Amino acid sequence: MQSQKFSVGNRLKSLAYAIAGIVEFIRQEHNARIHAVATVAVIIAGFVFRVSLPEAAILAIVTGGVWITEMLNTCVERMADLVYPEEHPLIKFIKDLAAGAVLVAAITAVVVGLFIFIPKLK
Repeated sequence: MQSQKFSVGNRLKSLAYAIAGIVEFIRQEHNARIHAVATVAVIIAGFVFRVSLPEAAILAIVTGGVWITEMLNTCVERMADLVYPEEHPLIKFIKDLAAGAVLVAAITAVVVGLFIFIPKLK
């Protein structure tokens, strides 16, 4: 298969598709809206507590990690439901494992947030 030449128009289309996917994800998924509220809260807390640039970068990384795992979890769940809509122990394990990845990312983000924000409360 021959690769296509670079095209700014095609890159802009890809960007538009990605943005549409994110918007639809937030519109359809309850957990995405929870993450959006938490993200806004972290951003506000960052300004209120005047986090340093490295602290802001760390908060951005762990917050992004939660978003990424939640989006991939949604992909896994939707794909599993499409491919095998009936209940199946292996599909259940796969979906539970993907959900567990989100939980690990969220716990990590909370712990990092506590490390950054608790000392600023003193």
